[in-house]
Amino acid sequence: MPMAHDLLTPSGMNSAEITALEVRVRRDIEMTAHPRMDWMAPRLYGGKPALDALIVGAGQSGLCIGFALMRDRVRNILLIDRAPEGREGIWGRFARMPTLRSPKDQTGPDLGIPSLTFEAWYDAAYGAGSFAGLGLIPTGAWDDYLKWYRRVLALPQRNGVAATAIAPGRLDDGGRCLLVTLSTGEVLAARKLVLATGQDGTGEWWMPDFVRALPTDRRAHTCESIDFERLRGQTVAVLGAGSSAMDNAAVALEHGAVVHLFCRRPEPGVVQRYRWLTFAGFLRHIGEMPDEWRWRVMRNILTAREGFPVDTYNRVLAFPEFTMQLARPWTDARMQNGRIRIETARGPFDADYAICGTGIHQDVGLRPELASFADKIALWRDRYTPPASEEDPLLACYPYLGPDYAFLERTPGTAPWLADIHLFGIGATLSFGPSGSSINALTTAVPKVAAGVTRGLFAGDLQRHWESLLAYDVKQVELDWSRMATG
Repeated sequence: MPMAHDLLTPSGMNSAEITALEVRVRRDIEMTAHPRMDWMAPRLYGGKPALDALIVGAGQSGLCIGFALMRDRVRNILLIDRAPEGREGIWGRFARMPTLRSPKDQTGPDLGIPSLTFEAWYDAAYGAGSFAGLGLIPTGAWDDYLKWYRRVLALPQRNGVAATAIAPGRLDDGGRCLLVTLSTGEVLAARKLVLATGQDGTGEWWMPDFVRALPTDRRAHTCESIDFERLRGQTVAVLGAGSSAMDNAAVALEHGAVVHLFCRRPEPGVVQRYRWLTFAGFLRHIGEMPDEWRWRVMRNILTAREGFPVDTYNRVLAFPEFTMQLARPWTDARMQNGRIRIETARGPFDADYAICGTGIHQDVGLRPELASFADKIALWRDRYTPPASEEDPLLACYPYLGPDYAFLERTPGTAPWLADIHLFGIGATLSFGPSGSSINALTTAVPKVAAGVTRGLFAGDLQRHWESLLAYDVKQVELDWSRMATG
């Protein structure tokens, strides 16, 4: 029997309750629209209006930032996404868990508007009180919610295009802008750029070189499309013992594979430290703390063994064909006699297919849109030297961001336009804690990013605002001079 969210079209157009909710959303936005004054004016590039902000990525983070800017009366924006419409983000592609891992009562994209919360949408879609009966949020339902969110907010978006290059430019009036080349060959001029490009936005999904060298039809990263039905009856080796690795192992098992999951440590992690940090003090202020504390705290969290949820663990334990190989890291892999021969610390292992749940490697130079100026971007290793006991060359490759989530120059004065590129992805984690791709950080982090964008736009228009002030002559009353005594 299909789950409830499988019975609902993504738009929810057939639901009278959804329609009523949309009316309420628009009313709530109107009731909280202060300050209402329009304050942006068109700036031209090549005689045509330049965008005030271009948001690259239309997953949950990009949508939320777009909404925040629209609320601040910055409407000349565009969201772009390389995926087809409805396939943005991870939820409909490679998020292979039945439910979200976040507690259902965490809010985020709503930005404090109750009628825009997942709870309000879910109760409207499936009946009053339905949300109360949920344990965790079904992944498919969250994906449907985000599609509804984009539609009800009428966010301007283009799909099927990617940013392939970024360069500095000048507006017709001499002001600063960015020239963003798209995969279509078009060049868009934008005063501000937000990179909401997810987990690999400042690097790549990483796997060992010897796995990458295997034929592409015999291995995959957890972020890739996998034909699990093709694995029926085959032996699948999964590298990694985190949540994503476990999710992929579970899907392979559900499709009839025999799965061995390899953990390099003698004991897998069972504590998820990201649960600890979900409190207002940390989420709002860790990014304002001294570098030594930011490094110390986030290093402790990022290098800890990731714990997997009990539901995920029970999902794989339901199959006798599942085995967890402890203290057995991979040291090499090659094709031999039509199978994959994996060399491990405890001898060889033969498999038919390999899946890597090995996370992200930070390297801004690996992103095509950043590659031409990657050497100008400040990294943590350029700004902070930790004690010898806390050194970590992988974490040192994270971008070192300004307080508004903008890139900073490695060498001051060499690329001032980097201040107009704001990063909201996993690459911001070391500077700000969980942000970008983390639902629990949206309510606190997105307003900071939006404020960084609007601060730059305001600063760039100071002369115009000054002239507007000097010219301001709107009278509040017309004086009745017949009632005035002048002497």
